[in-house]
Amino acid sequence: WGFSRVGLWDNRHGEWWLLAQLTLIALLLAPPPPAARFGVAWPWPLRALGGLLVLLGLVGALRALLQLGPSLTPLPEPMPQAALVTGGPYAHCRHPLYRAILGAALGMALLWGSLLHLLVVLALVGVLGGKARREERSLLVLHPTYAAYQRQTPAIIPHIPWLDWRS
Repeated sequence: WGFSRVGLWDNRHGEWWLLAQLTLIALLLAPPPPAARFGVAWPWPLRALGGLLVLLGLVGALRALLQLGPSLTPLPEPMPQAALVTGGPYAHCRHPLYRAILGAALGMALLWGSLLHLLVVLALVGVLGGKARREERSLLVLHPTYAAYQRQTPAIIPHIPWLDWRS
């Protein structure tokens, strides 16, 4: 998948983006300390919505992963011979896996009822937005048709500036 020991030191394939992403996801899975709730009692409909978002995020992630097939890599640097995937969930969003991760992350924060976890979700928005931009710079070089796809298709979530930067 393009991992290298040197890449951990110099981020040549975007290893630091992946490490940041995995760290934030791990934080979302950890239960919040009692003080993180700040006395806020989350109503059960919000927790139920959280569970639904986690489920939808997992299904969306599985669909995106299966659609990528051999083009899959967890790093933002695409595989050199990877085909450009624009069908299935990629027809509606250039980074459906990131969209699914963010949906599931928001769901986890709602399930936990934790304001601290909501802050982690915001950090994950920043990391995945940056990681997607890094990935797209390489995709523009690797695939001549990517620029047209980029203009037509929302990046992660339509009409949200950091998550949709159509040119």
